[in-house]
Amino acid sequence: MSVFDEDKIDCHCHVFDPARFPYRDDTPYRPAQQEIGTPAQFVEVMNAYGVRHALLVGPTSAYRTDNRCLMDTLARYEGRFRGIAVVDNAISKDTLRAMQREGVVGVAFNPAMEGIEAVSDAGALFAALADLGMIAQVQVAGDQMVTLAPWLAQQPATLLIDHCGRPVSDEGIGQAGFQALLRLADNGRTTVKLSGWQKYSRLPYPYDDSMPYAQALLKAFGPEHCVWGSDWPFLRAHERLDYGPLLSLFKKIVPDTELRRQIQWHTPRRLFHFY
Repeated sequence: MSVFDEDKIDCHCHVFDPARFPYRDDTPYRPAQQEIGTPAQFVEVMNAYGVRHALLVGPTSAYRTDNRCLMDTLARYEGRFRGIAVVDNAISKDTLRAMQREGVVGVAFNPAMEGIEAVSDAGALFAALADLGMIAQVQVAGDQMVTLAPWLAQQPATLLIDHCGRPVSDEGIGQAGFQALLRLADNGRTTVKLSGWQKYSRLPYPYDDSMPYAQALLKAFGPEHCVWGSDWPFLRAHERLDYGPLLSLFKKIVPDTELRRQIQWHTPRRLFHFY
């Protein structure tokens, strides 16, 4: 069976529909032209590549805490998607619970774009997520995990780390931030997204300098705590990206069919409650 035909869950993607849901006036970045990907367009991509479900991540760009596009997509394609919302740290547990009923399974934190301060005062929110059985998704870059990992390890919520932790590609797996990420494997409640190669690689596709990081994460966390994501529709890409080649690349990273099925199907199905 081709990798394109295997059942898959895409665990990192976004939708943008500015015609129906205009961007925030204060957004730091406005996706345009081929960066715009509507829910209807993404469903066609999913159907073409055997992607049964997807985890939609509320983007910091364009919408941030305006979750209308995300929530509308969850409602329109009931059961096809789950969502990670972007919220204010002071959000109430009742509001989170209402979003959870509509298919939101967690909240995104983005120190990579907004600085460590975006997380440092979120202890109450992490506790609320834990109480509700929801996920705290965290995107870091460089050495940010050196500071954040000890704090994250003390939080009760299930953790989901974006894009391999976005290490500095030419500093090796021994760099302090990446080693701090690897240590989070010890708590048994952290999952890592094997995704976002283009966000930290210094090389063009197939991003050979990112492979040691993927392999180190897979070894440390195991397939039961790794998932795959495309990052569609590829905001701020330095070169053209397409869904098919990214799937082919993942087959190269994880050539074993059963391991690949665990990462792309069993683990995310359990973690994000797809039935």
